[in-house]
Amino acid sequence: MSQKRSPWLNLVLILAVLAFVGFSMIPLIGSIFEGNEPTAGASPAATPTISSEQQAKLEAEAKGYELVVQREPNNTTALRGLVEARLRLGDIKGVISPLEQLAKLNPDQTDYVILLAQAKQQVGDREGAAQAYRDVLASEQGNMNALQGLVSLLVQQGRPEAAIGELQKKLKTAASINEFQPDTIDIVGVQMLLGQVYASQKRYTEALTVYDEAIKSNEQAWRPVLAKALIFKQQGKTAEAEPLFTKAISLAPAQHKDQIKQLATPSEQPEPNSSSTNEKPELSEPLPTVSP
Repeated sequence: MSQKRSPWLNLVLILAVLAFVGFSMIPLIGSIFEGNEPTAGASPAATPTISSEQQAKLEAEAKGYELVVQREPNNTTALRGLVEARLRLGDIKGVISPLEQLAKLNPDQTDYVILLAQAKQQVGDREGAAQAYRDVLASEQGNMNALQGLVSLLVQQGRPEAAIGELQKKLKTAASINEFQPDTIDIVGVQMLLGQVYASQKRYTEALTVYDEAIKSNEQAWRPVLAKALIFKQQGKTAEAEPLFTKAISLAPAQHKDQIKQLATPSEQPEPNSSSTNEKPELSEPLPTVSP
């Protein structure tokens, strides 16, 4: 039976979406993983639902791709088909080997490595997942999908300070990196993620400070404005939240305005015992696929 999320956890999940609005991730991994573990984009009760006929078809497809890969281990089309079929069957462990081969065959396509990291994280190989994320960041310093994955993993391991350290280090080097390679690192995106980590630890003052810095660096950035509004709303500071919601609506792209209006509407009062005091906060995963 699913448990009702606390208002605080809902806030953290919303901030996660804000942190990565505009960053895409392989849609397949998001849709499939949502059926195996609750994520930011899935309802708590979400479960995979395929008919026996669909399952038999997918099993046959997977077997066919397996035979092709056995004969042609470098056949990218067959490897991708095998990954997709096994994911749709919920066989997360089974996608690791073909993903490793795809990553090897396509060293310039880091999405395969990030997908591999997510699969390893799902099956409990956190060290392997962390190394995969770090491998991507070593070659692409501004890869926000990999950074978010690594930070999420660290928080799940109960290492929020390590996550904060990774983000602070990224911010310290961002200006010099961008000077030589403009727009390599999305500074506001990193600040949004740092604010999300602070919020996940209920360190709201520090989160608000980070959002203020993001706003100062880019007065047209609507995400930190909305993030501040959400924190004030969570704290019951309606007077502070309302003008921020209004400003966020005015700054946001048209496709996000209605959603912000919904977030601005009054919510139910939190239940006294809606979450366990021993609950470990987590960041959302996989990455949201919201367009800017």
